[in-house]
Amino acid sequence: MRLENKAAIVTGGGAGIGRAIALAFAREGAKVGVLDIDAKSAEATAREAKGVALVCDVSQRAAVFEAVKRFVGEAGGLDILVNNAVYFHYAPMVDMPEDKIHRMLDVGIKGTFWATQAATPHLVARGGGSIINLSSIAVSFGIRTSAVYTSIKGALDAFTRQQAVELAPRNIRVNALAPGTVSTPGANTVIDAQGFEARKAKTPLGRLATPEDIAAAAVFLASEEARMIAGVTLKIDGAITVAGP
Repeated sequence: MRLENKAAIVTGGGAGIGRAIALAFAREGAKVGVLDIDAKSAEATAREAKGVALVCDVSQRAAVFEAVKRFVGEAGGLDILVNNAVYFHYAPMVDMPEDKIHRMLDVGIKGTFWATQAATPHLVARGGGSIINLSSIAVSFGIRTSAVYTSIKGALDAFTRQQAVELAPRNIRVNALAPGTVSTPGANTVIDAQGFEARKAKTPLGRLATPEDIAAAAVFLASEEARMIAGVTLKIDGAITVAGP
């Protein structure tokens, strides 16, 4: 029960990695707010986690602030924020539709900004806490059709470092997780079975990470065991980024 009596919000918490994190936090004793644009998945995960469904589009600043306020009112405070919400669209940069670029930036960058702004005063009120941003090992490679996605994740790495320094005096630790390839509903829309097998073959550990692997790392970073860890992007990739050609 490493998160007993803690309150946490997970954006994009209805499915995939976000869902796994929400459920892992609940198992460790946290009260969880499952924030997701999809009401059905948010409510299903919240029921399983015995938490609170927060139906919200993270790109809408006022809606995010209202969702955080509602959760704090129900949970009595806030100790942990996980910025996991993401929107996928892969295409060559020259062919990327304008509306897709805007949507990816609105969810991946602005959504993280709005949630961080909304959560920080409540973390301060509890004497500190933990913010975990979801990056990706994609920033370590040149990947065709992935310019917008990897740019967003690279920006989140920089945001993590900056916020770690800015918020540390308030006892708020900011870190990031950078998963390797993980089979999730979102990833499955852009990677086929052959693609997953190719990435698995290149991974020194010989397997791909699961959502539960990412969730276990999130529990660690949110817990007191990681009380001196701040400004770190932790790769969970089976050593693929250091394997070399």
